[in-house]
Amino acid sequence: MMNTLTSYTLIAKDLPRSLARVSAEPAVKRDSEYYLKNIQNVKSVDDFMKDTRLYNFALKSFGLGDMAYAKAFIRKVLTEGIDSNEAFANKLNDGRYKELATAFNFVKYGDKATSQPGTLQPIVDKYVRQTLEVETGQQNEGVRLALYFARKAPAITNAYEILGDKALLEVFQTTFSIPAQTSGMDIDRQAKMVEDKLNLADLKDPAKLAKLITRFTAMYEMKNPSTSTSIPSLLVGGSTQIGIADSILTTLQSFKLGGR
Repeated sequence: MMNTLTSYTLIAKDLPRSLARVSAEPAVKRDSEYYLKNIQNVKSVDDFMKDTRLYNFALKSFGLGDMAYAKAFIRKVLTEGIDSNEAFANKLNDGRYKELATAFNFVKYGDKATSQPGTLQPIVDKYVRQTLEVETGQQNEGVRLALYFARKAPAITNAYEILGDKALLEVFQTTFSIPAQTSGMDIDRQAKMVEDKLNLADLKDPAKLAKLITRFTAMYEMKNPSTSTSIPSLLVGGSTQIGIADSILTTLQSFKLGGR
C-alpha cells in the first residue's frame, strides 16, 4: 500500500512514462486519433459543437468535461472569444474557459481556428494529462490534487486565481490547515491570507514547489488516512506494494511554521 506522497512521487518522478502509458490505453488512443484526424475539418463554432465526440474531447482536455451539457454556456464562451475585456470568458472566475476560448479562437482566426498549432497535438497532450489525473483521483484524490497543483501552480500570478479554482483552493487550505469555512469570508481578506501564507513567486521555483507539494501530501494523508491505496500498475509499470510511511510527522517538521 502507498500513502499519498509515495503515490504522487512515483508518478511525478517519471511523468513522461506515466503519460505514455495513459496515452496507450485503447479508449484514449482511439479518441486521440479521431480528434487529430477530424478537428481541422471544423470551420466554425457550430461545426465544433455538432461533432459530439470532438466537442467532448476538447472540453475534457481542459477539465471541463462535466460542463459538456451546458452547450449554450460553452457557445457563448467560444463566440465571444478573448480579445475584448467584455468577452464572457474574461469575466468568469474559472480560467479554464479562457484557456478553451484561447485555444479555439474562432473570433480571431475564423475557419482557420482549428488549423492553429495549439489546437492539434497540444490538445491531445492536455487530454492525456487530464485522464492521468482523473484515473489517479479514482484511487487517491490527494494524488490528483497534487498533480493538478503541480501543473497549474507555475502559471499562477495572483491569489484570486487560487481562490477561484476549487482544486487549487483545497490544496492551499489543506497545506496550511485553513478551515474550509474561511471561503465565506470577504474575498479580499481571503486573498490577503493566501499572500501571507504563500509566496507566489515560489511556485515558479521547481524545488520550492516540490517542497510545498510534499507538505500538502503529508497534511492530506493526516486528514485522510483511509485514502492510502495502491496506484494502478498501468500508471507505474508494475504491481508495486509499499508500506505506509512512518515519516509524515518528520516531513511536516521540516517546514517552518507560517508556511514559507
